[in-house]
Amino acid sequence: MWLHNLCFLARFNSQVVRLLTGIEIHPGATIGHRLFIDHGMGVVIGETAIVGDDVTIYQGVTLGGTGKEKGKRHPTIGNNVSIGSGAKLLGNITIGENCRIGAGSVVLRNVPDNATVVGVPGHMVLRAGKRVVITDPKEISDPLSDVIIKLGAEVHELRQRFQDHTHEALNAEPDISIDQESAASGNGKKKFSPADLFGDDYQI
Repeated sequence: MWLHNLCFLARFNSQVVRLLTGIEIHPGATIGHRLFIDHGMGVVIGETAIVGDDVTIYQGVTLGGTGKEKGKRHPTIGNNVSIGSGAKLLGNITIGENCRIGAGSVVLRNVPDNATVVGVPGHMVLRAGKRVVITDPKEISDPLSDVIIKLGAEVHELRQRFQDHTHEALNAEPDISIDQESAASGNGKKKFSPADLFGDDYQI
């Protein structure tokens, strides 16, 4: 109906289906073969979304827009993709084939084929069966991590001010870093790089 410019009837039909099932699929969305929506309450698929074949979507998933784009403003989902409950895929992004999106993830960037994405914001943890280790903080913008980093900096500053005021030596600050740079630093302590920790499945 949407393709034949019967927009009102198409929207009316989608709203009736929404009332009966809790699933809202815009009539302008492109849906592939064998889409499976499990426990579909709260699923929303936007107007310009494209969903490939053999896709599985669980409850509460949103294929939506960011409100900042015009034209194609919803995600494109490749074939054989599984999207966990509560995941939000926002904007004109592309999710590659054979991907897995973890429950509750918020995905704002393109995802390559054969990847597993988790977290808020979403980031890859597996690709083609290999673990992906993020060693560069610039690769992911995580508000919680930013807060923890700022708190760590404030604790370090407070320690310095306390030492300057009391002239008492404090115990050394714990070093929990595992990146390559800190692994090469001194102090005579054994430190591990991501490659040491993950072995054969280490990949950047």
